[in-house]
Amino acid sequence: MKSIVLKDFGSVDNLVYEELPMPSINDGEVLIQVKAISINPVDVKTRSGKGRAAKLKDEHPIILGWDVSGVVAASKSELFKAGDEVFGMINFPGHGKAYSEYVSAPASHVALKPSNITHEEAAAATLAALTAWQALVDHAKIKKGDRVLIHAAAGGVGNYAVQIAKHIGAYVIGTSSAGKRDFVLSLGADEHIDYTSQTLEDATSNIDFVLDAIGGDSIDNSLKVMRKGGTIISIPSGLNDAVGIKAEAVGAIGYPIMVQSNGEDMKKIAALLESGSVRSHVSQVFSFDEMRAAHLSLETGKTQGKIIVRV
Repeated sequence: MKSIVLKDFGSVDNLVYEELPMPSINDGEVLIQVKAISINPVDVKTRSGKGRAAKLKDEHPIILGWDVSGVVAASKSELFKAGDEVFGMINFPGHGKAYSEYVSAPASHVALKPSNITHEEAAAATLAALTAWQALVDHAKIKKGDRVLIHAAAGGVGNYAVQIAKHIGAYVIGTSSAGKRDFVLSLGADEHIDYTSQTLEDATSNIDFVLDAIGGDSIDNSLKVMRKGGTIISIPSGLNDAVGIKAEAVGAIGYPIMVQSNGEDMKKIAALLESGSVRSHVSQVFSFDEMRAAHLSLETGKTQGKIIVRV
């Protein structure tokens, strides 16, 4: 099978195509013929030597990627049978090995793909959608009527967070540049804040929950508009270590989270996708032979929605 191996941490030139043996599967696992892969900032960070690089540096070969949608080719699990279409974020934060034509995965990390969406749309709704779901539902437990502030609302995590929060019944305020205002509002956001021309303090107040995907000054500014006892969850690595201390100082609750592979959560996301309550927004689709270009596109930091690689 064809795989993309990371020969060394650094530039996209280190992503090299190789023929590797087909993965074997153990009890409780499935072998997936990959149809689509979602690219995330953690892919780019890990490739460059950050992200999950420290955890993967002793693996040989290193194969990046965690987000897949595809068809079960073989199964050693009662959960799925050969021919089932499945999607999920596999083995995160471990070694996903998704940049391959076939990948082995714990059956407990994937869910059946809704029949009314494409593999590209399904692959998009994995790490990003799971992060949003676990932050909003599992951790913060937001409820109907809560005032929710979503930073980077047009991005991978942000666009799912807006939709999930609206599905729950929250009042949603999303931040982005002015050029992405219409997209953010089309997701269901009740208000939009242009971070390039407005300050949070002038634009909003009395926020119950903040999902921060930026870190640094974004945390400080968010705390100024939160109510006492509100919660801020921060997801960027390296820029959010002090979120708990900063939040406590102003009578709020704050902590960072890292998304975890979870097939049960994927089932809940699948139900939202099937009902149309949540939609995937794919901004670009690259071929498997264009993985380097996909990484370079994501590195611009201007992505709206998700970048997908079709296998």
